[in-house]
Amino acid sequence: MQRAIQTQLLKWKEKSGRLPLIIQGARQVGKTYMMKWLGEAHFERYAYFNFDERPELNEFFAKNKDIDRIVQSLSLISGVAINHQTLIIFDEIQECPEAMSALKYFAEKKPELAVICAGSLLGILLHSGFSFPVGKVDFLTMYPMTFREVLPYWDEKSAHFLDQMNAVEPIPELFFNDLSDSFKKYLITGGMPAVVAEFNRSNTFSGCENLLENLILSYRGDFAKHPVMRDVAKIGQVFDSLPSQLARENKKFVYQLVRTGARAREYEDAIQWLVRSGLVHRVTLSTKPGIPLVAYDDLSVFKLYALDVGIMRRMARLAPTAFAEGNRLFTEFKGAIVENYILQSLVNQFEDTPRYWSSGNTAEVDFLIQYESIIIPIEVKSEENIKSRSLALYHQKFNPAVRIRYSLKNLSFRDGLLNIPHFLSDYTKEIIKTIINV
Repeated sequence: MQRAIQTQLLKWKEKSGRLPLIIQGARQVGKTYMMKWLGEAHFERYAYFNFDERPELNEFFAKNKDIDRIVQSLSLISGVAINHQTLIIFDEIQECPEAMSALKYFAEKKPELAVICAGSLLGILLHSGFSFPVGKVDFLTMYPMTFREVLPYWDEKSAHFLDQMNAVEPIPELFFNDLSDSFKKYLITGGMPAVVAEFNRSNTFSGCENLLENLILSYRGDFAKHPVMRDVAKIGQVFDSLPSQLARENKKFVYQLVRTGARAREYEDAIQWLVRSGLVHRVTLSTKPGIPLVAYDDLSVFKLYALDVGIMRRMARLAPTAFAEGNRLFTEFKGAIVENYILQSLVNQFEDTPRYWSSGNTAEVDFLIQYESIIIPIEVKSEENIKSRSLALYHQKFNPAVRIRYSLKNLSFRDGLLNIPHFLSDYTKEIIKTIINV
């Protein structure tokens, strides 16, 4: 399936002074598929090495720092001639920290070789204190498929229409209704490639449910890879609390929903593990919408969202039958399902994870994003009522150049308020560029 990351991979391939590339991302977001696609479509050949499936590969790196001998050994064991026309793929590289360290020697002594790496728990390894080749690698982060990536397989005409859109004006009703229906399907399936492929094949949700459940089980299995065994249960408790955390009107993370009597210091390591593994997004409270946003983080107050809306829905045990029940997918769990996706969409488009803003108990703006030199407040509305006292209070207090509301209403821009229908969230950055340039 076509992915937006393919463009970035091709830019890396043609980059002058190219360094080894590390693709980060949670399990099953499509990293292996994309690396092999690059090797098959844009190199003469590729040599694939999986350190999880073949642990014996580790000894080539543990006992040898001579990069020429390492390359020769890899060529022999793979049966593939390795030269400048070969893509070297190291998969599940977190299982061999010595291979990660060896990327420095590839960069310095074999710059003509193209090396690409991935792993499902790379974020954990990068914070484990091992010798990392600082400045000798490039990074890309991969996420589940967005609605924009999935749409061409479900409604090619609507996808083409959106890609040709170049003005901020209402979507024609014919397209609007079809896009709304497709987006509701996406809230059921989510964007994990295997789940999307299953729905494309069967056009039913039943097989998707089994795949989502298996993915959740595999993630729970990864918790056991935490080096401190006493934290394994805590990681599971935090992960399992996600639906109840987001089902509240105020979605601030509450430790009491994890376990009665739980305290922050007991669970901070577990939360960090989930964030670094890519399984959750942490949205921190911003005390002030200033530039840069990171300077005003209150790290003690935050919200957690799942990496994928389909996984979130399955964890919440919201049945696929909700697809046929009007706007239930948008309103259930205090709008948590659609809010989770809007967060995913923003993470894909902007450099930093969004923040959120709160004014005590009087107002709360769902997200803040930084675009160039402006801070943009965002409100996610899941019901027909689109009035927002919080966004109005923020506007009165800070007078932002642009404010965004995601809702069931059509695309519009008036008096600084940009209303974006939920299904257009993946186009947010492009729409902002359009109105700012105007």
